[in-house]
Amino acid sequence: MVNPNPTARRNNTNAARICTIVAFVFAVLALLLNPLIFGIIGLVLGIVGAVLGDKPLGWYAAAANVAAIVISLLIVSAIVNN
Repeated sequence: MVNPNPTARRNNTNAARICTIVAFVFAVLALLLNPLIFGIIGLVLGIVGAVLGDKPLGWYAAAANVAAIVISLLIVSAIVNN
Protein backbone atom coordinates (compact mmCIF):
# COMPACT_ATOMS: atom_id res chain seq x y z
CA MET A 1 0.00 0.00 0.00
CA VAL A 2 1.36 3.39 -0.97
CA ASN A 3 1.47 6.14 1.61
CA PRO A 4 -0.87 8.91 0.38
CA ASN A 5 1.14 11.57 2.19
CA PRO A 6 4.89 10.85 1.90
CA THR A 7 5.84 14.08 3.67
CA ALA A 8 4.06 12.98 6.88
CA ARG A 9 6.82 10.47 7.71
CA ARG A 10 9.55 13.03 6.96
CA ASN A 11 7.94 15.64 9.22
CA ASN A 12 7.58 13.05 11.97
CA THR A 13 11.27 12.13 11.81
CA ASN A 14 12.27 15.79 11.67
CA ALA A 15 10.24 16.49 14.80
CA ALA A 16 11.79 13.48 16.50
CA ARG A 17 15.31 14.61 15.61
CA ILE A 18 14.63 18.15 16.80
CA CYS A 19 13.27 16.87 20.13
CA THR A 20 16.34 14.67 20.54
CA ILE A 21 18.81 17.47 19.80
CA VAL A 22 17.04 19.85 22.17
CA ALA A 23 17.03 17.10 24.82
CA PHE A 24 20.83 16.83 24.56
CA VAL A 25 21.10 20.61 24.91
CA PHE A 26 18.93 20.47 28.01
CA ALA A 27 21.19 17.73 29.42
CA VAL A 28 24.13 20.13 29.23
CA LEU A 29 22.06 22.92 30.75
CA ALA A 30 20.95 20.56 33.53
CA LEU A 31 24.55 19.79 34.29
CA LEU A 32 25.58 23.44 34.38
CA LEU A 33 22.59 25.44 35.60
CA ASN A 34 19.49 23.90 37.15
CA PRO A 35 19.32 20.09 37.19
CA LEU A 36 15.68 19.65 38.13
CA ILE A 37 14.07 22.02 35.66
CA PHE A 38 16.29 21.44 32.62
CA GLY A 39 16.81 17.75 33.38
CA ILE A 40 13.13 16.91 33.60
CA ILE A 41 12.31 18.91 30.46
CA GLY A 42 15.18 17.18 28.63
CA LEU A 43 14.04 13.79 29.88
CA VAL A 44 10.54 14.37 28.53
CA LEU A 45 11.92 15.62 25.19
CA GLY A 46 14.19 12.59 24.90
CA ILE A 47 11.29 10.23 25.48
CA VAL A 48 9.13 12.14 23.00
CA GLY A 49 11.93 11.98 20.43
CA ALA A 50 12.27 8.23 20.94
CA VAL A 51 8.53 7.65 20.65
CA LEU A 52 8.26 9.77 17.50
CA GLY A 53 10.85 7.66 15.72
CA ASP A 54 14.39 8.65 16.71
CA LYS A 55 14.73 5.46 18.76
CA PRO A 56 18.37 5.09 19.77
CA LEU A 57 19.27 8.75 20.14
CA GLY A 58 16.04 9.65 21.91
CA TRP A 59 16.69 7.05 24.60
CA TYR A 60 20.34 8.16 24.84
CA ALA A 61 19.18 11.74 25.34
CA ALA A 62 16.78 10.66 28.07
CA ALA A 63 19.56 8.70 29.79
CA ALA A 64 21.93 11.67 29.44
CA ASN A 65 19.41 13.86 31.20
CA VAL A 66 19.01 11.40 34.05
CA ALA A 67 22.81 11.20 34.37
CA ALA A 68 23.06 15.00 34.30
CA ILE A 69 20.48 15.31 37.07
CA VAL A 70 22.27 12.77 39.27
CA ILE A 71 25.76 14.16 38.66
CA SER A 72 24.70 17.75 39.19
CA LEU A 73 22.85 16.93 42.40
CA LEU A 74 25.87 14.99 43.68
CA ILE A 75 28.17 17.93 42.92
CA VAL A 76 25.82 20.39 44.62
CA SER A 77 25.46 18.20 47.70
CA ALA A 78 29.24 17.73 47.92
CA ILE A 79 29.76 21.52 47.77
CA VAL A 80 27.07 22.27 50.33
CA ASN A 81 28.26 19.62 52.81
CA ASN A 82 31.86 20.90 52.85
